[in-house]
Amino acid sequence: QVQLVESGGGLVQAGGSLRLSCAASGRTFSSYAVGWFRQAPGKEREYVAVISWNGGSTYYGDSVKGRFTISRDYASNTVYLQMNSLKPEDTAVYYCAARNGGASYYRERYDNWGQGTQVTVSS
Repeated sequence: QVQLVESGGGLVQAGGSLRLSCAASGRTFSSYAVGWFRQAPGKEREYVAVISWNGGSTYYGDSVKGRFTISRDYASNTVYLQMNSLKPEDTAVYYCAARNGGASYYRERYDNWGQGTQVTVSS
């Protein structure tokens, strides 16, 4: 098991940028795939991006492709989500999640979750 803590959320104008961080505890975090998911009010939690355990593979949801970038730093046990060209529809609580296995965009396959960080994009 790993513990995850997200940070970096906030209020930004449309077209702006934010970088979210997901800090993990646990010696085996380097063997975990990590995903970012988001949930807007009244909507289901949706997949945003995922990175494989070795960082060699990254995948993105269609709505963020070309604007968001996921990366990881093994020295600090942190996964990042760089969000550029933000839109009001990106407003949501963003969660990171980890699983000891292959990268997946199915939230049901993740059993370690952070508490979430709020991102609000104003028009």
